[in-house]
Amino acid sequence: MLDSNKDYKKITTNTLQEMKNNGEKISMLTAYDYTLAKIVDGAGIDIILVGDSASNVMAGHETTLPITLNEMIYHAASVVRAVDRCLVVVDMPFGSYQGNSLEALSSAIRIMKESGGHSVKLEGGSEIIESIQRILTAGIPVMGHLGLTPQSIYKFGTYTVRAKEEEEAEKLISDAKILEETGCFSIVLEKVPAKLAKRVAESVSIPIIGIGAGADVDGQVLVLHDMLGMTHEFNPRFLRRYLNLYKDITGAVKKYASDVKTKEFPNEKEQY
Repeated sequence: MLDSNKDYKKITTNTLQEMKNNGEKISMLTAYDYTLAKIVDGAGIDIILVGDSASNVMAGHETTLPITLNEMIYHAASVVRAVDRCLVVVDMPFGSYQGNSLEALSSAIRIMKESGGHSVKLEGGSEIIESIQRILTAGIPVMGHLGLTPQSIYKFGTYTVRAKEEEEAEKLISDAKILEETGCFSIVLEKVPAKLAKRVAESVSIPIIGIGAGADVDGQVLVLHDMLGMTHEFNPRFLRRYLNLYKDITGAVKKYASDVKTKEFPNEKEQY
């Protein structure tokens, strides 16, 4: 196994494949703005996902569906300007690729040209293969996304674990193989049983990045704001909070407000 601190100067799709081949786990986090992306990139994360979760985290929507292509490009461009090392993957938003492969290609080209991102991610398996194929013809790397696919939330009606039944599990494995054969460089696997995720990771040669998919996949991804504890109402089993920034930031803001009210801020050294 490789040293997990191997000095990759720049992460590419080839780097990720090398990591899987050598048993080195892949780290991935979301980011949506320049300041936090700069921190994530500098800390040595391998992949930044500019997720359509920005719809929830940044804009306060209930689902990922409302975010637009223009908004995704804005967030992605902000992230790309901060990055020196990470591979930047940009989610294609709902409505920008489903059912129309020409629109999918146009959307992906806009993301690449206008944001400077390095690749795109699409949700779904066999039903979106035509869109993936057309995007790949333009030389744009594609990451897949199977399991719980939040853009289809109204179809499923719930955010519960996917593929617990054998039929859906077999379709998921089949879809993973189809995505690999089509040319995807990696797949995100969201909220599926750990044993199934392990089967998927072993049945394809491309990296499988899990979120709520157990430890036997090739890497892990979390939403940055959840992992840092900036959010506090979302508590899925798979989430580990490494900080409690909600508490810390709230305390800091309250202290600032108090210092202004009591004339403690600014003091003599904090003025000209």
